[in-house]
Amino acid sequence: MLQACPRTPVPRPALALAAVVALLPAAARAGEAPCWFEQGVVVVPAVVAGVAGDYILDTGAPATLLDETRAQGAGFEASALQGEVRVAGLRLPDRPILVADLDARTAAFPTPIAGVIGADVLAGRILDIDFAPCRIALNAEGRSPRFHADGSLPFRLDRGTPVIAAAVADGPRALSGGFVASTGADAPVRLDGSVASVPGAPKPERLAPFGPGRASLRALSVGGILFENLKGGLSPASEGATLGVIGAQVLAHWTVRFDFVGAQLLLAKKKGPPDLSDEP
Repeated sequence: MLQACPRTPVPRPALALAAVVALLPAAARAGEAPCWFEQGVVVVPAVVAGVAGDYILDTGAPATLLDETRAQGAGFEASALQGEVRVAGLRLPDRPILVADLDARTAAFPTPIAGVIGADVLAGRILDIDFAPCRIALNAEGRSPRFHADGSLPFRLDRGTPVIAAAVADGPRALSGGFVASTGADAPVRLDGSVASVPGAPKPERLAPFGPGRASLRALSVGGILFENLKGGLSPASEGATLGVIGAQVLAHWTVRFDFVGAQLLLAKKKGPPDLSDEP
């Protein structure tokens, strides 16, 4: 079970908080695009350095990435490029783009993933996401429509990614602090390896990002909602920068606005949010 606790060994069999617990032919206005909510992440049509395809939209990724195989197929050999990014009706010239092997991250998708649109593209903009039906809007300050929020969470930026306040518990223990809000995380919640462990796990490496393993976290509290028995995993130790990552499977309980101008995550309630206790 995922657990949060002080930084001491926790002799329990579960994720133990070390102290706690294909471009769609759909018309869209400038700044808007259809998306897919698949494998627990948001996927959007985009063009990066001339490579068109489906890209994971990840508010928790500091940099925009192009899949190594797709990059080589387009004639790129360097590990870092400069090129145009087109997404949601926006054209952003001369963006830095990293080339990376994304096979481990994208193997579970039924169709190829061309790369990742990161928080570097979102900086200074306002991102709206409706998860069902999936649609995004990406606009400059002053050009976004009114957003009817039921609540908001201020965030700070860590390498350009939004860090919001949340609390986790494994039952007897609890921790509160900053979590990266990531629309591209592969699990509802991940806990930093410096504050959590999974005592008794036969292969702890399977619980790392993009690994097949999951452990159970007793509770997560964020945005005024208590989520119980979430499937999660561990993240590499960040030396205390954050307590972990909250993924899109949690954020999908709302329609959300990431205001990278005002440093706020706005939340609008949805009817009948899904139960995440049995998420893969």
